[in-house]
Amino acid sequence: MKKQKKPKSIFRQEVERDINTFKRLPVKKKIQFIFDYFKWYILAAITILIILITFAQMIYNGQKPCRLRTLVVLNNEENCSSWFDDFEKDLKSDGLPGAFDVNQDQPFDPNNSYFNLQQVEVQAMVSSYRVDVAIGGPALYDYLLYLNACYPLEQILPSETYDSLNSSGMIVFGRADFSYNEDGSIDYSKAVDGNYAIDISNTSFGKKYNKQEDEKNEPLYAIILSNTKHKEDSLKLINCLLEGR
Repeated sequence: MKKQKKPKSIFRQEVERDINTFKRLPVKKKIQFIFDYFKWYILAAITILIILITFAQMIYNGQKPCRLRTLVVLNNEENCSSWFDDFEKDLKSDGLPGAFDVNQDQPFDPNNSYFNLQQVEVQAMVSSYRVDVAIGGPALYDYLLYLNACYPLEQILPSETYDSLNSSGMIVFGRADFSYNEDGSIDYSKAVDGNYAIDISNTSFGKKYNKQEDEKNEPLYAIILSNTKHKEDSLKLINCLLEGR
């Protein structure tokens, strides 16, 4: 007796039907059919490609000659480019070569749906030496502490400047290099305590650009990155930020 052929599965029948349908379609319809069929795979591949290109560009730019790179993350939509234009003129008045780069990013908000992507972007900027000085609120400061990316102020500021800021209550304490437990709680057991940020909320810069859009009344900090290769110019920026305090 001849063995009876097993009936085709529903999945196989659908695949054959789609293949037959595809063969009968004109070229334009075939392209549309492929896109509809693999739409999410195509979009995922494009997204990954964009992310890889962006990070590659960030790393490449990080190797270009530059005197100073600054990351500014305000808690509002204020544009402080004019202030940095004036600072750039003063910085370059000494005639030394090298560009001055300012990256003004959107608010660093943990409640933002893109916050994880922002964290990855900041981490990539730090690791590729694209930030010498960061200006932002407590959320950005906490993340830089987590990355252990903050320069201890007593090690980089002139002693007179440090003592003056400390007596004025502008030195901000922090616990660097902390970690997270599996339940999401913070583990400070191996953290490195220190003073890593300057509160510039009451400087002329802070009063002009740290405008609150809600009732949080968050401070504004200036942080020198621990891997900066431009200490002298970083201190020049800090001194300008402290003018009018």
